[in-house]
Amino acid sequence: MLDAKTIEAIADELVDAGRNRKPIPRLTARYPGMTVEDSYAVQQLWRRRNEEAGRTLVGRKIGLTSKAMQAATGITEPDYGAIFDDMVLETGCSVEWDKYTHPRVEVELAFVLKDALKGPGCTIFDVLRATDYVVPALEILDSRIEMEGRTIVDTISDNAAMGAMVIGGNPVKPDAVDLRWVSAILYKNQTVEETGVAAGVLDHPANGVHWLANKIAAHGDSMKAGDIILAGSFTRPMWVFKGDTVHADYGPLGVVTCRFE
Repeated sequence: MLDAKTIEAIADELVDAGRNRKPIPRLTARYPGMTVEDSYAVQQLWRRRNEEAGRTLVGRKIGLTSKAMQAATGITEPDYGAIFDDMVLETGCSVEWDKYTHPRVEVELAFVLKDALKGPGCTIFDVLRATDYVVPALEILDSRIEMEGRTIVDTISDNAAMGAMVIGGNPVKPDAVDLRWVSAILYKNQTVEETGVAAGVLDHPANGVHWLANKIAAHGDSMKAGDIILAGSFTRPMWVFKGDTVHADYGPLGVVTCRFE
């Protein structure tokens, strides 16, 4: 495991990379013995640095929960990261493409909690009881670490590649629809690029949320009422470039759109 000084140095590198948009060299190439626990320690310190700078934690993202995403990244277990207030955008927005490094877009469902969730022992039924509503979202992936050859250790350290999210469509109560069968068609510039069904996320998107509650309990952490939880993508990440328009059609749950300028 890495010592505290090294973890602090990595966290500070990542803070700087987020400001100057220059990804740092891959951590696993520089620290071959780095563990998953090391990477979560880096992420926690990176989060604290951002909170000290005035950003407010409003939720969590869960990543790599579907076979589509695991196949796209070569990583075989879920991870999680922080969502800050300035990461939450509204449908129809213009997104500064230059603000992100290697931006990609994914299709997800967001759970908004009305009650706190805490592990260990949290179940899917606890998640459904604690959820106020579920709403369509897009996740914009960012990279503060070079991408080629990265492992889950690199990704976790990089706040699970969270850049921003766009939220919209029609909020629904968790028992109003069969969440497993929520589907989406993802367009880029009026062309269908990806389609997916929410059951691709661990057989039910709420499974990712209770996995998260139990996972962060080991770090003495939990989720609070009002938190937004991105449950994981059920499509592969889609590369976007300056000038691209993104449109995700969730059928009865409405649409989420954004344009990269």
